[in-house]
Amino acid sequence: MDIAPGRSDVIALESRAAPAYRVTLALLALVALNTALSFKNWWPTPGILPDHRLAPEFVALWVVLLMLVAWRGALSRGLLTALSIGYLLLALGRYADVTVPALFGRPVNLYWDGQQIPRFLWVSARDYPWWLSAGAFVTVVALLAFLYIAVRWALGTVARDVTPYALRARWTWALTLLAVVVVVAHQTRAAPSLTWHLVTQPVTPTYGRQAVLLATAFTPGRLAAALPPSPVLEAAMTKPPEVALGGLRGRDFKLFFLESYGAIAYEHPRVAPQLAPARAQLAADIAASGRLVASAFVRSPTFAGASELAHLSLLSGIDLSDPLRHDLLLTTDRPTLVSLFRRAGYQTVGLYPALSWDWAERAFYGFDLFLDGRNLDYRGPPLGYWKIPDQFSLARFEQLHPPQPDSPPRFLFFPTITTHLPFGPTPPYQSDWERLLTPDPFGAEESRRRLSAYVDWLDMLPGYVAMFDYTYRWLGGYLQRPEPRESVMLWVGDHQPASSVSGEGASWDVPVHVITRDPELLARFVALGFQPGLEPRRPPLGGLHDLTALLLKAFTLPEDTP
Repeated sequence: MDIAPGRSDVIALESRAAPAYRVTLALLALVALNTALSFKNWWPTPGILPDHRLAPEFVALWVVLLMLVAWRGALSRGLLTALSIGYLLLALGRYADVTVPALFGRPVNLYWDGQQIPRFLWVSARDYPWWLSAGAFVTVVALLAFLYIAVRWALGTVARDVTPYALRARWTWALTLLAVVVVVAHQTRAAPSLTWHLVTQPVTPTYGRQAVLLATAFTPGRLAAALPPSPVLEAAMTKPPEVALGGLRGRDFKLFFLESYGAIAYEHPRVAPQLAPARAQLAADIAASGRLVASAFVRSPTFAGASELAHLSLLSGIDLSDPLRHDLLLTTDRPTLVSLFRRAGYQTVGLYPALSWDWAERAFYGFDLFLDGRNLDYRGPPLGYWKIPDQFSLARFEQLHPPQPDSPPRFLFFPTITTHLPFGPTPPYQSDWERLLTPDPFGAEESRRRLSAYVDWLDMLPGYVAMFDYTYRWLGGYLQRPEPRESVMLWVGDHQPASSVSGEGASWDVPVHVITRDPELLARFVALGFQPGLEPRRPPLGGLHDLTALLLKAFTLPEDTP
C-alpha cells in the first residue's frame, strides 16, 4: 500500500501510546499558542497577564491545521515558517491592541503611532550612551527572535503531535465544533452575556481597521466620501473674526469637558437625589459670582469611554460616532474651534492632565500652548484615575500662565480626568487654592485617609456620586476666585459612565452648561433651546457636533452690528 509523504509518521504515532513528556509538551504548545493571542494588559503598565479565554484566531488556526494535516500530512518547512511569521504578527498586534489603550487611553492608530515611535526612539536614544541604545536594540531583536522560535516550536509540535490524534478521536471533533460555535456566537453577538467570559476579542479586525484607515487617509476621493463636511464651522472661518465670535466681545472662553458626566447625574434614581444638594450649592456659587447659567442635554458620540470622540466631535462639528471618522479627521487639515479662535486672535491652550507622554495627535489640534501632566509637576498624593486632581490642574495652570489684562484673549480647552472610572479615591476639596500648589495640599492625615479608601469595583455608583460632589464643589470654588478678566465658560460631559454605574439601557446623553455674566449672550442660548439654570430638560438638542453649530449661532453677530 502506498502512503503519501508524511503519513507514515502519523500512522507510526497512532500505533503506540505517546510518552507522557510528549503529551505535556503538546498541551504546553496549545496553551502557548492560545495565550499568545488572548493575553490582557497588566494595567497600567506595558506588561501583560495571561487570560484563560479562547482567542478566535487560535481556534481558526486549529481548524486550518486540522485541514492541512488531513490533506498533506506533515507541514513543509516553508509552510511552517509562513504560519509562524503570520502568527507572530498577530501576537504583536494583540500586544498593541491591549497596551496602547491602557497607556494612551485610545486604540492603536498606525497613522500617528507610526510617526511617533521613530521620533520617540530617536529622542530617547539621544539621552543615553550609544552602547546602551545598541544594547536595547539587540535585546529587542533577540526577544523577537525568541518569540519567533517559540511560536514555530509550538506550531510544529501541535501539527506533529496533536492534530493527527485529533483527526481520529471523535471527542476532539465535538470539542472543536463547540469551540467554533462559541467563537461564532461571540463574534455575531448572538449571546454576549454567555460568551464574553469564554472568548477574547480578535486582533484581526484591528489590522483590518488600520488597513482601511491608511488606504482611506491616503486616497483623497475615499477620504472625502468617508468624512462629512462641517459647513457651519467652515462658513464661520470665512467671516470676519469680529462677526464669527462677536458675541464673546473679546472675553476668554473656557471649555471644560467633564469626564464621565452623563445624564444619570440628573435622572438616575440613586444618583440624582444624592447630588441635588451639591448642585444646589453650585447654583448658589454661580449666582454669588454674578454669573448666569443655562443648561441642556446633548447626545455624545460615545459611551463609557473613548472621550476623544466627544472632544473632537464638538471641536470639529462632525459626527464622530464612527471611530474611523475620528482617525481619518486627524489626518486632515480641517478647521476646528481651535483654529477659529486662533484666527480671531485668541491664544489657544490645551490643558491635558491625563497625558504623561508625547502625544503625537496634538499636531492636529494646533494649540498655541499645551500642558500635560508632566508640565503640572503635581507632588501631592496620587488621587483618582490619573493621580492629579482636577482642582489642582486648574490652579497650577493659572499659576504657571496667569492671564494678563493686556494679553490676547484666551481659549482654554480642559478635559478633566479625576472623575474617571473606577471613581476613587476621591480627592478632598481644598478651599485654600494656594495650598493645593504645595507638596502637602491636604495634610498628611487626610492624604492617608483618602489613599486608604476602598475602591469598590463591584459597586462604583457611590464613588461616582462622591466624585461629582467633589467636582461640583471645585467648580463652584473656582467661580469664587478673583478673575483678572471676564470669561465665558462651557461645561459639558464627554460621555455617560459605564453601564455598571449608569444602568441597563441608559441613553448616550450628557449635560451641557453655559456660564456667563452677559444676560444678552445667555438669552441667545435660551432662544436656541437651553433652559435657564443648572437643570437641563428633554429632549436633547442633538449630538455634540450639533452643539458646535449652536455655539457658533450664539457667538456670531450680524455683520452690521456696531
